[in-house]
Amino acid sequence: MAEIPYVRLNADYGEIRADVIAAVDRVFGKGDFILGEAVERFEQAAARPCGVAHVVALNSGTDALILGMKALGIGPGDEVITQPNSFVASAAAIVHIGATPVFADVLPDQNIDPDQVAAAVTPRTKAIMAVHLTGRCAQMDRLRAIADRHRVLLIEDAAQAFGSKYRGVDAGALGDLGCFSAHPLKNLNAAGDGGFATTNDAAVAERIRRLRNHGLVDRNTVSEWGYASRLDTLQAEVLLIRLQGLSSVIERRRANAARYQGLLASAPVFCPPDRPEEFNTFHTFVIQVDRRDELRTHLLENKIGAAIHYPVPLHLQPAAAHLGYKAGAFPVTERQAQRILSLPIHQHLAEADIVRVAECISAFYGAARS
Repeated sequence: MAEIPYVRLNADYGEIRADVIAAVDRVFGKGDFILGEAVERFEQAAARPCGVAHVVALNSGTDALILGMKALGIGPGDEVITQPNSFVASAAAIVHIGATPVFADVLPDQNIDPDQVAAAVTPRTKAIMAVHLTGRCAQMDRLRAIADRHRVLLIEDAAQAFGSKYRGVDAGALGDLGCFSAHPLKNLNAAGDGGFATTNDAAVAERIRRLRNHGLVDRNTVSEWGYASRLDTLQAEVLLIRLQGLSSVIERRRANAARYQGLLASAPVFCPPDRPEEFNTFHTFVIQVDRRDELRTHLLENKIGAAIHYPVPLHLQPAAAHLGYKAGAFPVTERQAQRILSLPIHQHLAEADIVRVAECISAFYGAARS
């Protein structure tokens, strides 16, 4: 096992153990397991840091995308522009509602390139889906201008960006719809799957609420065919507990990122920049390097965990073959896929851990030059 693991999901349990046990006792004592009272409390609590009027809790970030797009009226025959370097859920959600994902290349910081988005718009375009990859918001002002010019919707796949901001506006309030994951690996994390959608449109929120519960408007009336995508009450309780300490988690992750940036400044490494118009919550800290696979092996040999998010772009996945993209279609994405490496960034790292990771990287390239 790595001495400096990539993640330590059990590390903060001691800090919240009493609260979690009390929550379990509360939920089991009431027998209030699905869409219970805590779900509504979580929705209200999460709306404030997202700067929106409505939050709808669901069983995954993927369902937030699927049900959210359905509630916006996106479906068969429509195109949704997104990026090919995201997790599979982004494009898969588009396919699952019967629409077609249209990819646009990305910028050096891995977020979608507005110029490439503008070039990808067609008469069939219904929405732009920007993925706030790694915890950094996309250039939403430029994307909003494109969306408004073409009268299309703007969607945030903010699965990795709870608490992030762009020009002072919260992730989740930058588009017509925000979609968040509460997977255990996220900064705001449940003890299993979970997610939620954000919007300022009451009608959209109400339709997502119906869709998550089989389309029921009451116990015996189905207004439309829906889904079973309800957040468990116990997960809502856990998320309420996590929300209380989230600002500290984000502060520590940002401090860890700043330490990496300083320590790796002289190494042949592209570190994600920290721009004044952005508030990056650093879900991941992704560097870009030559000889990536050799470096990762070197880190593992030195008992340092590292990950790759994601090594095969979506347009080159077997499932995307019907879309007709070939290697070379998105050169920035494809080059990054060979160079990206996610370093440990979690809030449980000690200063010495970050120094050791940085020194190991610098030593690898120093040895390579000698």
